[in-house]
Amino acid sequence: MESFLYLYFMKLKLKKPIIFFDLETTGVNIVKDRIVEISILKIFPNGNKESKTWLVNPTIPIPQETIDIHGITNEKVEKEPKFKEIYEDVLALIKDCDLAGYNSNKFDIPLLAEEFLRCEYDFSINNINTIDVQNIFHKLEQRTLSAAYKFYCKKDLENAHSAEADTIATYEILLAQIKKYDELDNDIKFLSQFSQRGNKSVDIAGFIKLNNKNEEIITFGKYKGKTIKEIYDENPGYFSWINQADFPLYTKKVLKDLVIKIKLQNKFED
Repeated sequence: MESFLYLYFMKLKLKKPIIFFDLETTGVNIVKDRIVEISILKIFPNGNKESKTWLVNPTIPIPQETIDIHGITNEKVEKEPKFKEIYEDVLALIKDCDLAGYNSNKFDIPLLAEEFLRCEYDFSINNINTIDVQNIFHKLEQRTLSAAYKFYCKKDLENAHSAEADTIATYEILLAQIKKYDELDNDIKFLSQFSQRGNKSVDIAGFIKLNNKNEEIITFGKYKGKTIKEIYDENPGYFSWINQADFPLYTKKVLKDLVIKIKLQNKFED
């Protein structure tokens, strides 16, 4: 009871609102899959909360193996709005906020970025702190969401794989993590940095990261570990290949901006 009351009255130390969110989707491919449910919990610096959940018509079939996980059928969403019909409402809720979720750095944020870019909205995580509660959990305990909820909050996670239930559980887990671990500061920027795994991702999905010199590098393929500038100077056509290949739209957007920056630098150096 004491632990529950602590969580009830505890507040995150916020300088601006933070969004806890969870997605249910047609699958786990960031490029090809789509959102079928999105739930958002907005926490304001004064402790006030606002929440909203949407069912979404993904415009592609939901495979049975995915339906078996989250229980959202094709029939359930066929008359729901498409993401392009609600993205402005979603954006109004999350704009200028930090973002948090469970496995969100690897999956939810990259997939949400894809959906926004398909709607021709220029989504960016610049100046946004992103907290991945799963990464904090895995660094300190090594478990799953349901186990994390049981471990930290002493409660069973009912309706697991419901976006709304998972979103609320993720928020409560973060509060409990801050309470439990002295090494965790109640500071959004600190938590964002702590919840990163490995070098910081530049493109969310992890195809582009920063090396120890704070230079953008590729993390895959024959140029793995090389800087974007080194690759461009050696083989500028490589970026045209990436633009045509099956990479996330946000990754392509980031690379395009980096190449433009390199071209300008080269122009002034000549």
